[in-house]
Amino acid sequence: MIFSSSLFLFIFLPILLCVYYLSAEKYKNMILLIASLIFYAWGEPKNVLIMLLSITVNYMLGIWIEEYISARKVFLMITIIYNIGILFIFKYLNFGVEIFNVLGGGRKITIPQITLPIGISFYTFQTLSYVVDVYRGHVKAQRKLLNLALYVSLFPQLIAGPIVRYKDVESQINRRETSLEKMYVGIIRFAIGFSKKILLADQLAVLVDIIFAREYPSIIASWIGIIAYTLQIFFDFSGYSDMAIGLGKMFGFDFLENFDYPYMSKTIKEFWRRWHMSLGTWFRDYLYIPLGGSKRGRLRTYINLFVVFSLTGLWHGASFNFIVWGGFYAILLIIERIGLGKIFEKLPVWMGHIYSIFAIMIGWVFFRSDGLESAINYFLSMFVPTGRDIANFNFIMNGKYWACIIIGIFFSMPHIRLKAFIEEKNGRFIVYNFGIIIMFLIAICYMVGSGYSPFLYFRF
Repeated sequence: MIFSSSLFLFIFLPILLCVYYLSAEKYKNMILLIASLIFYAWGEPKNVLIMLLSITVNYMLGIWIEEYISARKVFLMITIIYNIGILFIFKYLNFGVEIFNVLGGGRKITIPQITLPIGISFYTFQTLSYVVDVYRGHVKAQRKLLNLALYVSLFPQLIAGPIVRYKDVESQINRRETSLEKMYVGIIRFAIGFSKKILLADQLAVLVDIIFAREYPSIIASWIGIIAYTLQIFFDFSGYSDMAIGLGKMFGFDFLENFDYPYMSKTIKEFWRRWHMSLGTWFRDYLYIPLGGSKRGRLRTYINLFVVFSLTGLWHGASFNFIVWGGFYAILLIIERIGLGKIFEKLPVWMGHIYSIFAIMIGWVFFRSDGLESAINYFLSMFVPTGRDIANFNFIMNGKYWACIIIGIFFSMPHIRLKAFIEEKNGRFIVYNFGIIIMFLIAICYMVGSGYSPFLYFRF
């Protein structure tokens, strides 16, 4: 089930809200847990068992780490091996076998194709961070299995994040407040995210698919394609995060933000502080800092950065192009630490913006392409003329795509006056909200008239 579907919007969510708000306080967690399991099981019921097993194992390990002090390091190692092992089996085993078959000479291994359970990368990181935080003494082990199961499976953030830390919602799981104001904020936030997804990301997806399929190759089209994808992935993923945060508000939860206008960054270091912030802080706190961070000399810092960002790329998918994508950012971050970052501090701001957005778009080529060879071919098409540039450009572009790109660029930037306009409690504020509702209704019409369109991060 996805947020941008008639089933969710007109049946699942309204029924759940009614049942939730009419129920006694002591039943609310159980209702949310059951609803979350139904939500997850709707498309692939068998995958619920994998998630429930992960919840149970990590629940037990968390308690054992807290109770058996002398053996806590052993239980921590078991936690890491189990969680990474589960992720490896379902996400990377086929990839590992392919590599072995290429490098192994005449020997070939054949295994059944393993289907990736949706959301496994997100909930595995959540369960792992929970047990590690118990080990570090940052949180107490959750003694109620139902409460831990709710934390892991809570449907607003289950499929594609943000990656919620247990310590950030521990008190809210035990007790939270709902109000008309929170409901209002949640509805508006959900409507904004829904509109981002349907009216911008999904419309640009058609253009991106055509251009990346290389049906009409040209330099201009290739640049238009990567600009469109740069906007598509932002509005698709940030739209999902907006919907998740909005849904959380409706049920009394306050999730942390996941995006902060990342395309306004002046350096790649700043970009990773603004993009998918829950993932970036997860790798920082649970990998980069334990490796030594930046406190063990320059060489060790550079090695740590390369390890972290290579694994960040690999987290997104079992493919060499994702590893190259992560390594590409690691190299840029190392170069910025060596001195490029200080140079951009002295240059005009607009030069930093141009450098960052250009580097980000180059990175998205590797991220969007089906494989490393496709990425290299696309990259070459951005700079090598084909002789059919003008003809192909005129064929693929139309008014709708131009409008989506222009509107997308506009709304990917912060607007101080618009923010002040939103926060003003007067007639103009009412106009703003009315505009959001109209946009939401138009997006619903588009949704009803289109087919199934999953979020891009569902495949990670």
